[in-house]
Amino acid sequence: MSHNPIRPWRNIDRRESRRIHVGAVPVGGGAPISVQTMTNTLTTDIGATIAQVQAAADAGADIVRVSVPDEASSRALREIVRESPVPIVADIHFHYRRAIESAEAGAACLRINPGNIGSAERVREVLRAARDHGCSMRIGVNAGSLERHLLEKYGEPCPEAMVESGLDHIRLLEDNDFHEFKISVKASDVFLAAAAYQQLADATDAPIHLGITEAGGMTSGTVKSAIGLGNLLWMGIGDTLRVSLSADPVEEVKVGFEILKSLGLRHRGVNIISCPSCARQGFDVIRTVEILEKRLEHVKTPMSLSIIGCVVNGPGEALMTDVGFTGGGAGSGMVYLAGRQHHKLGNSGMIDHIVALVEKRAAEIEADGATDRAAE
Repeated sequence: MSHNPIRPWRNIDRRESRRIHVGAVPVGGGAPISVQTMTNTLTTDIGATIAQVQAAADAGADIVRVSVPDEASSRALREIVRESPVPIVADIHFHYRRAIESAEAGAACLRINPGNIGSAERVREVLRAARDHGCSMRIGVNAGSLERHLLEKYGEPCPEAMVESGLDHIRLLEDNDFHEFKISVKASDVFLAAAAYQQLADATDAPIHLGITEAGGMTSGTVKSAIGLGNLLWMGIGDTLRVSLSADPVEEVKVGFEILKSLGLRHRGVNIISCPSCARQGFDVIRTVEILEKRLEHVKTPMSLSIIGCVVNGPGEALMTDVGFTGGGAGSGMVYLAGRQHHKLGNSGMIDHIVALVEKRAAEIEADGATDRAAE
């Protein structure tokens, strides 16, 4: 909230990690936590894939991952990389040649699953290609594809097995003098993933990519990701994240930002504070918020808006937001600007008026920021 001081009990002490780069995006070392997603189009459908990358970028994605399962996909990747507004991570699984081809095609990062990529020599070949073409890498450990010897040792996927897998491959990279990597230890089970990430955070200074893999559909996956990722982020763990949903990649980006915004770790767009509504509401809160979310998607400036149905909590919430509207009686309510009562507003024209107020406030914040930057 632009007009309120930061309160010390809201601060999160982030784990210290070294910094790498995924293209132009810094990851780790205190850089803003980046939000990622992954395309679900056929990579060989270049037009559709580029359109999906662009949509994700428009929603705020910092990095987009693209699957490269075959040689035709690695050929297509070259044009996708050229047209993408954000760095592209090439997702590699069973064939190390795809990783080499993806590096040659201009991918900013190579994601490999150590349990699937093959021998140590093949990993070394991938590292040479990454180094030659300026790629960073992500070691992607997954509970569902752990190496056989670790499953035999531990009997089942467990945090210790996942972390051992990750540390084994960190050593392989570092033994080959390759340090531009981040690491993830994903699982679909929230408890397993959280425990593995906590152990990993204590064992390495590498940047950590967070994810609850195969989290589920829009509702269930959002809940699981918010619980799992939210708790890790609250502990200061995590330098980049992906929310894995059986949904449009744009929705993954939106949920990722909402998780970060709720913890004060990223600020992008309008944070709408709204009540669930009840019999006291002076207007249709649910429908109003639904419309405002759509109407304000274009606003990228970090700011806050409270939409509260009645005067029980409305004035108090408005004290904490840039713009606020609290429902009253007789078909009208009160508008608050910077926490203070400003003017009454009839319900019939409230949406257009609120949108205009938010856009005006966003412009003021941007102008103030530009002035501050010019003075530095």
